[in-house]
Amino acid sequence: MSKTVSQTVSGASTARRRLLDTATRLFYTEGIRAVGIDRIIAEAGVAKATFYNHFPSKDDLVLTYIEELDQQGRDAVSAFPEQPPRAMIAAIMGRISDAVTAGGWRGCPFLNAAAEYPDPNSPVRRAIDGRRAWYHDSLRKHLAANGDPVPSVTASLLVALSDGLLEMAYLDEPEDVPNLVAEALERLLVRP
Repeated sequence: MSKTVSQTVSGASTARRRLLDTATRLFYTEGIRAVGIDRIIAEAGVAKATFYNHFPSKDDLVLTYIEELDQQGRDAVSAFPEQPPRAMIAAIMGRISDAVTAGGWRGCPFLNAAAEYPDPNSPVRRAIDGRRAWYHDSLRKHLAANGDPVPSVTASLLVALSDGLLEMAYLDEPEDVPNLVAEALERLLVRP
């Protein structure tokens, strides 16, 4: 029996999804450079040609991995119910607590990838920089709406704090992060 177009498209997207899911798991747990495409192909259960049909190179797969993680974060923030600015900032920063206390935390995937892609002109680093700019801008907008006198500076402090907390949770005790997030927000956010 011949495949219909929808079965072929579905099969292709299923293979692509398996490749991305496998790469996401391996890149996060073992590191990007430590995992070769042959292993990803084998664990995803696809042919090498299928890999190259979806991703011309490993760097294309890495870029897609980073972009997908970024989009998931943006979607999560967009899904927050409308709240006052201070509560929105707390919700955004609260995602750090949720991530690091869920188990299996191995550091921020964006910071981990940036360490493996030191060239600031690489597409992967540009995607990471785009993610960081979006995060900073999201915080800055809510800080400005909350009456912060220098929202860009406070947003930079919160981004730096986020970076530190994400890595501290891997190196030290993730259970400490929720209290540190709450304490930092109490100290850094102006009262409306």
